[in-house]
Amino acid sequence: MANLKEIRNRITSVSSTMQITSAMKMVSAAKLKKAQDAITAMRPYSEKLTELLQNLSATLDGDTGGEFTTQREVRNVLIVAVTSNRGLAGAFNANVIKEVRRLTESVYAGKHVDYLTIGKKGNDLLKRTNRVVSNNNGVFDDLTFDNVSVITDSLVQLFLDGKYDKIVIVYNQFKNAATQIIREEQFLPLAASTASVNNQVDYIFEPSKEEIVLTLIPKMLRTQLYKAIRDSFASEHGARMTAMHKATDNATALRNQLKLTYNKARQAAITNEILEIVGGAEALNG
Repeated sequence: MANLKEIRNRITSVSSTMQITSAMKMVSAAKLKKAQDAITAMRPYSEKLTELLQNLSATLDGDTGGEFTTQREVRNVLIVAVTSNRGLAGAFNANVIKEVRRLTESVYAGKHVDYLTIGKKGNDLLKRTNRVVSNNNGVFDDLTFDNVSVITDSLVQLFLDGKYDKIVIVYNQFKNAATQIIREEQFLPLAASTASVNNQVDYIFEPSKEEIVLTLIPKMLRTQLYKAIRDSFASEHGARMTAMHKATDNATALRNQLKLTYNKARQAAITNEILEIVGGAEALNG
């Protein structure tokens, strides 16, 4: 059995760890509320904008969307991997990387695949593949629509220049604090509407449909990427809060076990001292 000093040191160490994980849990919980409110407020707008554009595009000629809707033979693919800048969030980042590798090795096997990473952790894990063409860690320092739009515009230009035939986004979609869902979304070319003609909404358009489509497409793409990053941002804090909650519970259980071990060792030491004193007294009396 370990000596009392070693056990006391372990109890102190575990208690310090427990305080750190508990503090990180509370910080993530506070940040989660703001991030959750932001994505909850934005999601209906983004979904309605996408629905409107898809319904509108379905009623127009195939060339109306210009090069944004051009379906090419897929030879070069760019995967946008959205992770976080910090760890200690359970499997949050690992799940994104796992999905990126699955897409690379199965769905796009035989294609030329590159990665654009948003988040330091994704870049650290993927850069060893020598496929990372750009890394955008700084966006989380000031997560605004304008800053994300810069990334969107660069992606659009890569597609329009013919550098890539398809661009997809992989990220964690926020469901609740304990649940994040890995999503893969096609960014470019624009996906065709899945609604039938009979189910499409009849809108009154001013100005023309064509002009509205060409105006809405860049805005929708910026909104789509911003929503994905916002989803990931909220998911990160939810995942970290859950991970730190579990870590705190585990540290508490370990500390309690160490205290029990310490008390047993201390009791055994006291018992041995008593036995030695009694044995010595009997020897003197004998």
